[in-house]
Amino acid sequence: MQHLTTLCDLTIPEVEHIFSVTEDLKTKYTAGLREPLLPGRVMALLFEKPSLRTRVSFESGMSHLGGTSLMLGPETGFGKQRESLGDFGRVLSQYVDVIVCRAKSHDTVVELTRHATCSVINGLTDWAHPCQALADLYTLRECVGSLDQKKMAYVGDGNNVARSLALACGKLGVRMALAAPAGYQFDEKFLALLKSEVPKLELEMTEDPVTAIAGADAVYTDVWASMGQEKEKEERQRVFATYQVNTELMAHAPERACFMHCLPAHRGEEVTDQVMDSPESIVVQQAANRMHVQKGVLAWLLGGQA
Repeated sequence: MQHLTTLCDLTIPEVEHIFSVTEDLKTKYTAGLREPLLPGRVMALLFEKPSLRTRVSFESGMSHLGGTSLMLGPETGFGKQRESLGDFGRVLSQYVDVIVCRAKSHDTVVELTRHATCSVINGLTDWAHPCQALADLYTLRECVGSLDQKKMAYVGDGNNVARSLALACGKLGVRMALAAPAGYQFDEKFLALLKSEVPKLELEMTEDPVTAIAGADAVYTDVWASMGQEKEKEERQRVFATYQVNTELMAHAPERACFMHCLPAHRGEEVTDQVMDSPESIVVQQAANRMHVQKGVLAWLLGGQA
């Protein structure tokens, strides 16, 4: 059974296949065609965290593909210890073809894959956000063409999004620079995983944002305090105060550099309005491509042929 818990689950040819299907489906979508590749298929959405992009992009995408979606709330008992996650997953997967799980703990998604007899997609956890990273790299390719030896500079916390981006960059030949304070960069355990999973990744870690964005084709940032880190918000605002992506920082990047953000953004904190709303910003294109790339993921997982 194939799952998508992290980008370690995808080979490079599989990523390229998903992107090829995505491009085909997006071209048809733009022309007004919704190709029903997955008629009768059912997707369950299990969310422990709030969502706009993940929920709506998955539901809309499955509808375009001819399938249906079920948004399962607290009444099912998910996350409420009404029954074991093993029992929950074994039963739910008798009814649906794929489960999208947006969980507080990455272990929840991993355990779900152990018991479910259908495919499971990680819709976001504290450790990874694979669908976001796939959409980001697809969007970057739309903007710059070939990704080989392009450079992505990530300014901010080495969080779930940054980890998934590092794996995506490594699989697609993109160089990556991470600018973060000491203690907020990638830890040794994750660096060991990168070395094993994507040994050709060119990764630079620095505490200096200006150094990181030198020569960058894309400058990326995310919120300083993610969901579940609210108690750390004031401390993180202090630590990351000099890591704001603003016009002064962007002036050190090449003119070709685009600005990226996974959203939602805390305007005035990690990024200013001037950068978010600038011609270089491709954040809306990123958000739109969540739906298109996830349609490619669903078609790949469930056997639809574009």
